[in-house]
Amino acid sequence: MNAIAVVTSGGDAPGMNAALRAVVRACSYHKIRCKGVRLGYQGLITNDIVELGPRSVSNIINRGGTILKTARSSDFKTKEGRQKAFENIQKNNIDGLVVIGGDGSFTGAMTLEKEFGIKTIGVPGTIDNDIFGTDSTIGYDTALNTAMDAIDKIRDTATSHNRLFFIEVMGRDAGFIALNSGIASGAQDILIPEKKDDIETLFSSIERGEKAGKLSNIIVVAEGEELGGVYDLAKFTKMKYPKFDVRVTVLGHIQRGGDPTCADRVLGSRLGIAAVEGLLNGKSAVMAGIRSNKVVYTSFEDAIQKQNVINKELIRIVEILAR
Repeated sequence: MNAIAVVTSGGDAPGMNAALRAVVRACSYHKIRCKGVRLGYQGLITNDIVELGPRSVSNIINRGGTILKTARSSDFKTKEGRQKAFENIQKNNIDGLVVIGGDGSFTGAMTLEKEFGIKTIGVPGTIDNDIFGTDSTIGYDTALNTAMDAIDKIRDTATSHNRLFFIEVMGRDAGFIALNSGIASGAQDILIPEKKDDIETLFSSIERGEKAGKLSNIIVVAEGEELGGVYDLAKFTKMKYPKFDVRVTVLGHIQRGGDPTCADRVLGSRLGIAAVEGLLNGKSAVMAGIRSNKVVYTSFEDAIQKQNVINKELIRIVEILAR
């Protein structure tokens, strides 16, 4: 290979810059040209492609977000848009593509490989930790610590005023952030998409806490939980227990930002290098991941179609600790 391009696509995640930096410097180490695509797949369509060298990525390993920017491209979903992207790939003499993103980004990379034969490797960058084929995704550890820190601060005011807080964290389809941040911050109950909850079970948990002498409570809710969302849950709880001082906090995009943790910087560095060296070794249409602390490659089909499974032991731990 003479040139590899790197693109950050979909939602941003802390540690993407670390992965980007690793891709660029791995290319330099192996004496390959590296190009950066701005604004995700849209940059391939508009030819927003720049040359990157080791100094282009200085002092970014500690920064959240992505210096290449990211966006979702509706044009890329069309055959005409992908044809234009392919023409720009050829124009820039690009032999391989590293895509840092989630399952939607990998779907785009897999389509490019199937339609035009472009060699592609994915790097899992998403705070949700819902990509199959890796023990952790880039950004997950940072988001987890951000959520935990915020919940700890909310607990201070909940305790001071004897309040019941419903706290919504990100996780439209996966409850990894909610489950782990909830355990780490001592939540009374945790509601996630993978666990079929009902309102009566929630009320029983709240009553159990009250009987145990708890004057304040934290309920952590993943945004994809099916009971109706934090505002409806707060309303139903207030109707059931009028004496409770019920409040709601939605953490929102604060979980996407901030400086990446040590774990995410190291993970991004390992996977960025693994992606480049995977391309050099002839791999394509796969995602680089870490399992049992070793680099592995998983087909895009499996990474997209399968999902990381919630550890049921953690759900049991929640039940034991909420006493």
